Amino acid sequence: MIRTPRPLVVLALAAALAASGAALSGCSIVRNVTEQASGGKVDIGGKSVPKSFPKDVPLAQGQVVYGASVAAGTGRVWNVTIKVSGTDAMTGIAGQLTGAGFTASGQVGQDATGSTAVFTKPPYTVNVVIAKPDAATGWVANYTVASTPGASPAPSATTAP
Repeated sequence: MIRTPRPLVVLALAAALAASGAALSGCSIVRNVTEQASGGKVDIGGKSVPKSFPKDVPLAQGQVVYGASVAAGTGRVWNVTIKVSGTDAMTGIAGQLTGAGFTASGQVGQDATGSTAVFTKPPYTVNVVIAKPDAATGWVANYTVASTPGASPAPSATTAP
């Protein structure tokens, strides 16, 4: 039987609850449940990038629709949603992330309804989803950034003397 470590389960649950806060903004029940699940280490920032968001993860230019972060143990997850022009914004986002040293994990998935991509650079994994949830909101890029406890940058190849 495969067992998921408790901190990762709590982190995932708290992130999901924090993300649901966007739909239920202002709901104290969601905030209380999220804070209890994360041990009080949650920032449902609303319409701004969380203060703890990692500086080495570039974000697209645009209006921030939602921002939150959750910590559990030594891990942390951030979620930021930004208005973008459409699915074509993924090209610029991918360029920003690879320019900052991130590596694309697999292929970018893109069609008329949206696009998705995953980028990694220890200790971070960045999942980007571009979608149009409704006509009023328009196109958005949703970034979910997770820090991996204990991850370190991959060693570089060196020539032996």
